[in-house]
Amino acid sequence: MGVIEKIAGPLVVARDMLGVNMYDVVRVGNNRLIGEVIQLQGEKAVIQVYEDTSGLTPGEAVESTSLPLSVQLAPGVLQTIFDGVQRPLDIIAEESGAFIAKGVEAAPLDTKKRWQFVPTAKKGTKVEGGSIIGYVQETPLLKHHILVPLGVSGTLESIKDGTFTIVEEIAVVDEEGGKKTPLRMMQTRPVRKSGQYKSKFRADEPLITGQRIIDTLFPVAKGGAAAIPGPFGSGKTVTQHQLAKFADSDLVIYIGCGERGNEMTEVLTEFPELKDPKTGRSLMERTVLIANTSNMPVAAREASIYTGITIAEYFRDMGYNVAVMADSTSRWAEAMREISARLEEMPGEEGYPAYLPKRLAEFYERAGKVETLSGKIGSVTIIGAVSPPGGDISEPVSQGTLRVTKTFWALDAALASSRHFPSINWLNSYSLYIKPLAPWYNKNLGEEFVAMRSRVMDILQREAELKDIVQLVGADALPDAEKVTLDVGRMIREDFLRQSAFDAVDGYTSIRKQKAMVECILHFAARAESASKAGVRATLIVAMKIRNDISRTKEWNEETFEEDKNKLLVKMNEEFDALVREETGAAEKHEKKPEKKVK
Repeated sequence: MGVIEKIAGPLVVARDMLGVNMYDVVRVGNNRLIGEVIQLQGEKAVIQVYEDTSGLTPGEAVESTSLPLSVQLAPGVLQTIFDGVQRPLDIIAEESGAFIAKGVEAAPLDTKKRWQFVPTAKKGTKVEGGSIIGYVQETPLLKHHILVPLGVSGTLESIKDGTFTIVEEIAVVDEEGGKKTPLRMMQTRPVRKSGQYKSKFRADEPLITGQRIIDTLFPVAKGGAAAIPGPFGSGKTVTQHQLAKFADSDLVIYIGCGERGNEMTEVLTEFPELKDPKTGRSLMERTVLIANTSNMPVAAREASIYTGITIAEYFRDMGYNVAVMADSTSRWAEAMREISARLEEMPGEEGYPAYLPKRLAEFYERAGKVETLSGKIGSVTIIGAVSPPGGDISEPVSQGTLRVTKTFWALDAALASSRHFPSINWLNSYSLYIKPLAPWYNKNLGEEFVAMRSRVMDILQREAELKDIVQLVGADALPDAEKVTLDVGRMIREDFLRQSAFDAVDGYTSIRKQKAMVECILHFAARAESASKAGVRATLIVAMKIRNDISRTKEWNEETFEEDKNKLLVKMNEEFDALVREETGAAEKHEKKPEKKVK
């Protein structure tokens, strides 16, 4: 038991704290505010408090729990909305109203609800930390596998079948030395410690998102990490909503870290209404939301990132593919900066703590595709939004993020202003997963897919160069072949890359349909190039009727797009053949026309 000596915003210094360890959770003051020890100075402890410290006075007691900041993990985690330290916001709202009262305590999970436990392991089975002993059908979309807690190993002495609460005994493990360890459905894990696994795999499979510019041009691997930096209003949140809804993952962990209250409210109200496109059921049945708005204490904002990634690792250990949406890591870094300043630490670039790059790396490196301790294959994919001031990605958070992520989706305010969404700039973005994922593309989409992707990027790059020339000399000064390139580039941008998040058909495009759409555009480009060389004028190529059909390829049905593609290619060839015959025939007549004799 210690005593408060000094208070500086969310930081509290307490004396008489001998025996307390780093990162122990403590209860501060008469209101028993939640705090965490972040610095030890002899018998004094510096504590970051996760709640509002107004009204706290020196002399009040500080009590240590002797446990690190941890999350409770059991059936009931899904479909729940937590704050940054895993307090259930719906229960808190019932107790304290719209705003969280100081010192309010609420169990993260319902310890009275009974769940039907189905054992899959038998008496006498050798188990160890991470082994699966049974499951609970938590939602119609997901089985919640029950894992042996880390650090426990031995032989199952008994295991039960039936309905239990998450704190009731369901099995007993006979450990070495005769120790009998009871197992329950609930376990706790420290949030600042990375989870354990047998081995980590290299990127070998893309996370299919249904967003054409991402899947075709700038993919992220399952178990990879991606960054979405962009200024205010450029579409970060909407893009993450689309990824959460359509990404090829079993679960979604959405972390609203320091975002504005109205944006977070939109997330909390929209997500329960969203339908899982695979099953038609509520998306919340495979989602966990962590809400920590900008008006909540900064210390809890700093912890929310770790809370989310720990929950993700727990489900990964069951063999699931988990997508983590962190919106935004800039607010997380700002929380670290504020706490660092109150600790009077030596500031780094732009006032951020010198250890900012290390913290960013530690977070993003918890992503990965792994073989779990139970032998299953699971993954955690992290997609972090960054909100650089003024959209300047040269600032420390953006640069620190780019060093540790392999996919960069650069949002562009100019594209957003022109109503081009997703507003990902194709010239500034990149993905380092193209080469590692090439075997998957070759096997599932054919060896030509990677070459097609490169051809699309070449056309977009050439179009940008020609636009600069047009601004200087005008479009009429370009040769016909370059005019055709400009037109094909516009087709790629408007007919392929632009995608409506609010259209039932256009909101999601399968990777095979994306390939079919690209095939049609590149076939048009190849025929247009050969027609231009045959003497067909660019104005006639640009005015072809088939271009309207190409612009409507995004409306193709997912079940019939192959048939639609073949019909379009046949029609395109017929129209090009007719155009070439007409133009070359007219040219030949003009050449054969006899000259008039002058008397």
